[in-house]
Amino acid sequence: MKDPELRSASHTPLIALVGNPNAGKTSVFNRLTGAHQKVGNYPGVTVEKVEGSFRLPSGTVRCVDVPGLYSLEPKSEDERVAVQVIEGSEPGLETPDLLVYVLDAGNLERNLYVFSQLAEVGRPMLVALTMVDRLKRRGVAIDIPQLEQALGVEVVPVVAHRGENVDRLREAIERNLQAPRVPELKFDLPTALEANANVFHDRLSRAGIDYDLSQTRAALVRPSEEFLNFLKITPELEEPFLEARRELTQESVAGRYHWAATVQKAVQTRSSDPARKSLTDKIDRFLTHRVFGLLFFVGVMYLVFQSIYTFAGPLMELIDGAFGALGEWAGRFLEGSPVLQSLVVDGIIAGVGGMIIFLPQILILFCFIAVLEGSGYLARAAFLMDRLLGWCGLNGRAFIPLLSSFACAIPGIMSARVMPDAKSRLATILVAPLMSCSARLPVYVLLIGAFIEPQFGAGWAGFTLFAMHFLGLLLAIPIAWALNKRVIRGRQLPFLLELPPYQWPRVKDVLLAMYFRGKVFVKVAGTIIVLMSIVIWALSYFPRSEAADAHYAADYRNKFEPEAPDEAGLEAYIGEKRLENSFLGRFGRTIAPVFAPAGFDWRITTAILCAFPAREVVVASMGILFQLGGDVDEESTDLRDKLQRATWPDGRPLMTPWTAVGLMVFFALCCQCMATLATVKRETNSTNWAVFMFCYMTGMAYLGAVLIHQIERLVT
Repeated sequence: MKDPELRSASHTPLIALVGNPNAGKTSVFNRLTGAHQKVGNYPGVTVEKVEGSFRLPSGTVRCVDVPGLYSLEPKSEDERVAVQVIEGSEPGLETPDLLVYVLDAGNLERNLYVFSQLAEVGRPMLVALTMVDRLKRRGVAIDIPQLEQALGVEVVPVVAHRGENVDRLREAIERNLQAPRVPELKFDLPTALEANANVFHDRLSRAGIDYDLSQTRAALVRPSEEFLNFLKITPELEEPFLEARRELTQESVAGRYHWAATVQKAVQTRSSDPARKSLTDKIDRFLTHRVFGLLFFVGVMYLVFQSIYTFAGPLMELIDGAFGALGEWAGRFLEGSPVLQSLVVDGIIAGVGGMIIFLPQILILFCFIAVLEGSGYLARAAFLMDRLLGWCGLNGRAFIPLLSSFACAIPGIMSARVMPDAKSRLATILVAPLMSCSARLPVYVLLIGAFIEPQFGAGWAGFTLFAMHFLGLLLAIPIAWALNKRVIRGRQLPFLLELPPYQWPRVKDVLLAMYFRGKVFVKVAGTIIVLMSIVIWALSYFPRSEAADAHYAADYRNKFEPEAPDEAGLEAYIGEKRLENSFLGRFGRTIAPVFAPAGFDWRITTAILCAFPAREVVVASMGILFQLGGDVDEESTDLRDKLQRATWPDGRPLMTPWTAVGLMVFFALCCQCMATLATVKRETNSTNWAVFMFCYMTGMAYLGAVLIHQIERLVT
């Protein structure tokens, strides 16, 4: 732990908001810091760090929102990070000058359990008492002076979502930074703890360890990592210590809860009938019902899904049109320099547009998530889905990211932050891209319209479209099970869930959540997307020369139009040859033999390669590769006709319904979205997991396509 006395006079004070999940920490944090926030990851871990700052008369104060925890004996990555922040051992973050304990007035007994553990850490503390307005509506009052006396620290009641008493909280923070108050234990320690502390203290003294009795008692209650490492090199002390710990655990927990219950009874007064059900209880009778609650949940999720999938459409079209117009204007302005024109239009503008176009989906998704979380319903949804997903190592919260990924994997992966522990969150992230996002839809529509519907009818066309969307979900569950058992190897944590009271979500909190999630995406993932788009543009543009274009034009006239060349056809042919002989096209021809077992030639292989920046470019790439130019879409009859008539060099049809299904399966399972990989890197804080996801999904997609083609060879 860092010594506060060693800090310089110019040190900016740091406070940490600590408390149980759903105690109102985020609302307090938002009220204190406003828009002066930044979101990141703690160094080396996937747990999110939200920091901010605000002004006091004495100067600026930094504030960090610590992950919620139920105990200082961590059982998850979030709780481990929270404990390290509190103790001052978290890398990259100094010891907090003040802990602001956010105490839920409606759950005093459970919240005071953690407070009793924090009191032993010896850090200055201040209590922000939340939910007092809800308690008042239930006819319950809290005696603040008596609570302060019981806890030994200052207590400030706040209603953060309405801004009540937030100024009083700032004043209290100012006072406690200048004159810190460290709470002392106010409950009787169990007899077993005192007895074991005395015995073990004698053992430490005989071993020459300079620990006083209070330090020994604290080590028995909650040993530090440093103390546990010390015991490993002193085996004569380790076994007696572990035996004492086992004896203490149950009695210590009981003692803390007994103290917490005593404090609650002393400070609470009730003026109404305690048997009267609250509005939250009445609503939960319906929303947590195993039948009606599930139906309501499906309706809510359908609304979220439909909103992301449909409501974002006009905004995405507007963005696409705006960047298209910008590209046309820039193209006319740079007509004198073809290379610069292509770089600006096809590389930079197309790259930025391809990134910004995801923003409406992300903002709409996090608007809904913030509303659901702020209202208290998100916890109910997780409760309903936990039984369906628990067997594969996920829990109920995973359903929202998976469902959202049907619209776009990027907001789906980002919404995995609702997962309660790092292992479940990682497993959810690794399977979320298996859901068929909207970017895959043009490929499905093109291939189904060209090969399935003409031969088998509209019924089979609709079934094929449904099957492609269902395939990813069908495989995601067993893959999540395998990842949890063989790759992540996370321990199965109990699904500890608190159902907070219902309330109207605060508009400012919703807007802040949307703003910061969008900002993180544009700043981090967006940068990678734009840079890689420029790289892909360069690979598909170079090498290029006038001599080569003249050769392509002469070749076209000799083959197709010796007397009256078709200018549109000539331009399409030159575009095809340019792409074929570009670095990307050459790479496609080089690796084409790898995809031959799947029935793909170099053109399909190159189209697959072009899809890695974003799947949206697949159809346009096929238009170029099949001599129609890039201005085609999935409904293009000319492109469908070209695909139907395309052949191998020996005259065999290039594509059949089997090949089309194999290609759709490949797109359904392959991780071909650079934006998704960038988001995975950002969310996991690791390049390795992004590479792992790319490899396992691409390998599975390749095997699926090969299997379908080999079955075709056996049955036809």
